[in-house]
Amino acid sequence: MQFTSEQRLDDGVLEREFTLGEIPGIVWTPGSASAPTPLILLGHPGGLRKMYPRLVARAQRAAAQGFAAATIELPESGERPRSAAAEQARADLREALAAGAPVDDEIVERLILPLVDQAVPEWRATLDALLELPGIGGPVGFAGGVISIALRLAVVEPRISAAVLFAGSFVPRTMFEEARQVSVPLLVLLQWDDEGNDRQLALDLFDAFGSAEKTLHANMGGHTGVPQFEGDSGDRFFARHLR
Repeated sequence: MQFTSEQRLDDGVLEREFTLGEIPGIVWTPGSASAPTPLILLGHPGGLRKMYPRLVARAQRAAAQGFAAATIELPESGERPRSAAAEQARADLREALAAGAPVDDEIVERLILPLVDQAVPEWRATLDALLELPGIGGPVGFAGGVISIALRLAVVEPRISAAVLFAGSFVPRTMFEEARQVSVPLLVLLQWDDEGNDRQLALDLFDAFGSAEKTLHANMGGHTGVPQFEGDSGDRFFARHLR
């Protein structure tokens, strides 16, 4: 891990940009931590620069609760290289949505499965590097982003202790068997009127999760209308499971 910039935010949070190989990322640590802090990995839909205002707000909220936070750029996003196959899958998805047609399972698989296959090892390598930094310890949580990535990570990464998931992205039906292997505590947020999300598929996925503790919060509104009070819900959830 190579740090490329460092700054103190107004609340004292230390923000450091880094690269891990070709993967750009950011880590935030509380300014007044006296012992190694738990860590929350912040997922997002891609485009680290575009998402920065939301990510830094989430990181500062985590720091106020005594947690470090970190994120990385997704494959095929931001300034990372694009593949012809992924670009075609995105184009096919946009065409289906514009036509108001159901999104074919084959399109979802072409778009999501390669992303998950690449992103999850990258997150695990990042976690290896983060946990070697002074001031950051365990346990580790994962919050938001592409739900299929979080699902796979929760299955294969034993250091993930809990996850807050947003049911707002496409999930290949072939991943439902993996969902049954998830065992960590989950809080799942669902926007009932999400224009880009299959509500029934999201409910079926929640039902498939194998976790003994899983909670679904469903709120009225579209994709970007998650109520602010759900931030408090996430804070309480991680306070219970990452302390």
